[in-house]
Amino acid sequence: MDAKVIWLLVFVGLYWAYCVYWGIKGHLQAKTASDYFLAGRGISIWVFILAATATSFSGWTFMGHPGLIYRDGFPYAYASFYAITIPFTGVMFLKRQWMLGKRFGFVTPGEMLSDYFRSDFIRILVVLVALVFSVPYLGIQLRASGFLFNVLTDGMFSVNVGMWALSAVVFLYVATGGLRAVAYVDTMQCILLAGGIMVIGVIALINIGGFGTLVDGIAALSQNDKNLTPDGYSHYIAIPGVIQYVKSGAEAVGGAWTGIMILSYMFALMGIQSAPAFTMWSFSNKSTVPFAPQQVWASAFGIGLILMSFTAIQGIGAHFLGADASMLAAHPELVNNVMGAGLQGQDIMDTAGKQGMLVPQLIYLMSDSAPWLVGLLSVCALAAMQSTGAAYMSTAGGMLTRDLVKRFILPNASHNIQKILGRSGVGLIVLAALLVATVSKDALVLLGGLAVAYGFQMWPALIAICWWPFLTRAGITIGLIAGLVAVTLTESMGRDVFGITAWGRWPLTIHSAGWGIIFNLGFAILISYFTQNKSDTEHKMKFHSFLREHSSLSDEKKRLIPTAVIITLLWFFFGIGPGAVIGNWIFGSPLDPNTWVFGIPSIWAWQILFWILGVYMMWMLAYKMEMSTPPKPFEALTDDIGDK
Repeated sequence: MDAKVIWLLVFVGLYWAYCVYWGIKGHLQAKTASDYFLAGRGISIWVFILAATATSFSGWTFMGHPGLIYRDGFPYAYASFYAITIPFTGVMFLKRQWMLGKRFGFVTPGEMLSDYFRSDFIRILVVLVALVFSVPYLGIQLRASGFLFNVLTDGMFSVNVGMWALSAVVFLYVATGGLRAVAYVDTMQCILLAGGIMVIGVIALINIGGFGTLVDGIAALSQNDKNLTPDGYSHYIAIPGVIQYVKSGAEAVGGAWTGIMILSYMFALMGIQSAPAFTMWSFSNKSTVPFAPQQVWASAFGIGLILMSFTAIQGIGAHFLGADASMLAAHPELVNNVMGAGLQGQDIMDTAGKQGMLVPQLIYLMSDSAPWLVGLLSVCALAAMQSTGAAYMSTAGGMLTRDLVKRFILPNASHNIQKILGRSGVGLIVLAALLVATVSKDALVLLGGLAVAYGFQMWPALIAICWWPFLTRAGITIGLIAGLVAVTLTESMGRDVFGITAWGRWPLTIHSAGWGIIFNLGFAILISYFTQNKSDTEHKMKFHSFLREHSSLSDEKKRLIPTAVIITLLWFFFGIGPGAVIGNWIFGSPLDPNTWVFGIPSIWAWQILFWILGVYMMWMLAYKMEMSTPPKPFEALTDDIGDK
């Protein structure tokens, strides 16, 4: 057996032992339903900071993100701003959801929203969103785990065998230990995720020959590029405009990553923390103290720094390591063809895994010199892919139990019955994800494209309960349905399942999440205008009066609200929206590397600048505007809500 495979199995065994340990410990500590579903509302500061970060940035960050930077260049690298936009959702909603959960004893978002709107139909819709988010999202993560295991063991395990074996361990610790086990395993997964990305970035940079060689390579790559934007710039270092009209079946000129596409894609990724699972993460905390440091320092600053540097180096740098056959042919003096053997002389885009092969090949570079590092980095990748899946398995199982079975079938279910049902729910979700991933890869791709966009459709409902009592039950219900339909019809599923050919995927280069929220929020506001009800408003004000009493700003800080709103809107417009086209050329012409002010492409410098500004924006909102700091003290209605 190859040395790297032996090391891989050793590290996987140690990792599994850690997971199982926390599964057993969580099982022993889960005395009540509250203990099992919400870790007894007692997750500590550092556990939440690391666990929420791991849940937010999954295996896609580790495995998929560098590959798409390789394929689409720095325009796609604007997606790295999800290090800011994902926790931006947390800044908007987590603190206030925690307050409501603590005050009124909610366990699931379905309980919270159904109580607020006095509607069981909304409860069912929330469970539906949780399932259509969790199953495909989990399926993608699990299949990617199997794919990685297959590649790094030289085909010893097939993709499906690896996927089912790895999934069995995840199911074991999640089902037995509940959310407490998920949280403590996620702390290790966060460290492995971040550390692995940085080490692989360093490996890539060393093999490239240093940062100077990297920049020279980028300059040559842009000059060698045949796929140009409408302005004649290389698609690797320039956004192809603000928006494009693309006929069905055609491709956008210079790539799909227009300014409006980047913005609406960020909306989709914001769906990760607006998905129902993160509401339960908020409920599980002992206090709101960890919210701000997780959002600002762990996510926006820490993960942002890693993505802007190490991940960008992995993705764009692979062109100079032998992954790009045309670059090797045109500029052999700038290419260190260390990937040649692993790719067998092919361009990486001609392999079966396409850009998904990039990170495994980078890990593979250490096979001869440090096989132990190959094993360790492989476990880092596996941990990254399982971090998000475990959280969604646990929380979705809780929602099935509390919002469906306990509400409509067994209203008097005891703590033990609820825990059994929760474990059964986890099993059903894992089985569904594995079946979809095993039986039909095409179906998994279709559903996976919908997952985060569906999660983002929870924004209007969260706006309603956290901020704006104007939105009514009818408005939110019809708006949510309209949003889910709009997302479905503007994704691949609209064409491939429903046969819609009037438009292609992402019409006008607007992501399906963008189309969904346009219809969702539009219908919600319009219908709410005509369905105002005095009795419902009085009921809702019970929640809003409580929030205002315990989280209101001082008069001095209230004067800063317009400034905070303006800064946020400007950042979204120029940092990740239509105004980002300025970044194509403001720090040097994409056509002439000699004009690059900072010695790197203007677009990369613009991204780094707005990452720094984005961290400041997050600090201002979370700390200065007190959107994530502890509220004024209040009394919880109950300490143990297991049988609520």
